[in-house]
Formats: sequence, C-alpha cells, structure tokens
Amino acid sequence: MADYTPANWVILRIDGDNPHYRVLGGWSGSYLTGDSWRLNSGIVKSEVDGDYWRFWGASGSCYKCSVDNYGLKMNNAPAYNQMKEIHGDKVTLLEDQEWVQEDWDWIIEEDE
Repeated sequence: MADYTPANWVILRIDGDNPHYRVLGGWSGSYLTGDSWRLNSGIVKSEVDGDYWRFWGASGSCYKCSVDNYGLKMNNAPAYNQMKEIHGDKVTLLEDQEWVQEDWDWIIEEDE
C-alpha cells in the first residue's frame, strides 16, 4: 500500500462495462525530472481530513489531496487529454466537489 500527495488533482468518472471514479494526480517536477502524473486504481472510499480529501483506491493506496488544489494543471492535463482522445465520452472530468454525494462502494469491486 502506498500513500500519495499530489500537487494538484481531479476526479474522473470512467464509464463503460464497469463505471467507476479515479483520482488523476499531478506532481510538478524540476528542470531535470519534469512533471509527472498518476491515476489511481479506482476510488472505494473517501473522507475529509481537515484541509485534505483522502481517497482510497482498490489497490489499497491512499491519495491525500489538498482541498485547495483541485484542477487540471500542466502536470496532469496531458494525461487527461490523452484519455479523452482515446476513450472520448467514457471519461468525464467532475467539477470541484461534485463527487461529495457519491457512494464509492457500488462503483468498483475492491478485489479487482
């Protein structure tokens, strides 16, 4: 199990045979390392922890996401754009806080 704290992040709805939600996190790099991004395995649980949202994935990882840093930036926007090109309408970017009412338990099987 791993913990991640992205510099910025968004929630994506992935439609298809198994609709689910994922965190797309971005990290700002340096001149030598460059920016990076990571897509979680599918949200199974979330909670507010002060100024952070915590999202647990099906793999057991936890994304600790600052409430103030929701959005696409140069480090995660290319990954989102590529997903949209490949999968089209099956990928939806949620508006800030739109996921608050979601019940993650029905969305993805935890043993996947």
